[in-house]
Amino acid sequence: MLTYLLKRIFEMIPTFFGITIISFAVLHLAPGKPTDVLTEMNPKITPEARMRLEKYYGLDKPVHIQYLMWLKRILRLDFGESFSTDHRPVWDKIKERLPITIWINTLSMLLIFAVAVPVGVSSAVRPYSTYDKVTTVAVFLGFAAPAFWLALLLMILFGITLDWLPISGLKSMNYESLSFWGRLWDRVSHLILPVFTSAIGGLAGISRYMRSNMLEVIRQDYITTARAKGLANWKVIYRHALKNAVLPIITVLGLSLPALIGGSVIFENIFAIPGMGQFFYQALMTRDYPSIMGVLTIGAFLTLIGNLMADIGYAAADPRIRVQ
Repeated sequence: MLTYLLKRIFEMIPTFFGITIISFAVLHLAPGKPTDVLTEMNPKITPEARMRLEKYYGLDKPVHIQYLMWLKRILRLDFGESFSTDHRPVWDKIKERLPITIWINTLSMLLIFAVAVPVGVSSAVRPYSTYDKVTTVAVFLGFAAPAFWLALLLMILFGITLDWLPISGLKSMNYESLSFWGRLWDRVSHLILPVFTSAIGGLAGISRYMRSNMLEVIRQDYITTARAKGLANWKVIYRHALKNAVLPIITVLGLSLPALIGGSVIFENIFAIPGMGQFFYQALMTRDYPSIMGVLTIGAFLTLIGNLMADIGYAAADPRIRVQ
């Protein structure tokens, strides 16, 4: 197991640097420069002043030189200073927002796993029944609904029409004056809509994967043998079939991490959540290169860690992977 783990870690290193190279190149291929945001709306800015700004930010150098300078800072865990007006270190901004995004995505993953696996198993146990058809229609509607459209509908229904849930931020303005339980409910109520919006697409997909895998497993000979021995149906399903059916789901959950991080850009802006998604969107709008690369680097690292965790879980559940 240790050899397998070390091999996967060493494979992550060139992958990580490859991601940063592609991201840096694509970022600089996009039209416009950060100095355009600072100068295009100011008619008093002269071409000489624009050139001084580009030299100050290092934008006058070739792209490969800029990348090597950026890489040298990254190896020291320095993401540079933001090009925005506050000129704060990018890492300080990321530290403020990263825990929020990780927390919401973790809750989304737990919700996906807690709901999708039972729904998929119950649908496979009763294939083509009314329950199976209803759940199939429901999950495909959830899978097909655009996240931003669903978020707006939920905000209108639960936040405006029914006035049950808040529709922006992470806490209310009177948060400090609330009791302990009041603060707890205030936090939970602010997270319900963002977490559900983030999880709905993955929930639909994972439940279909689970149904398909379970249908294949329960048709195996060893399941027939277990039933022939007189074992209770729930023992056959949850002790014998589920362990093998859930193996592909482990990999799918690991691969779902990039989608959840990318989806943060949508729901964090809609619900005004100060996380990495909102920070990334603001950096894109202002062409803040250090902030954009900082977010992309953190996202790439978390994605690789998610894939590594999926590989470890798969290897732990299936000894054949470790042997190979």
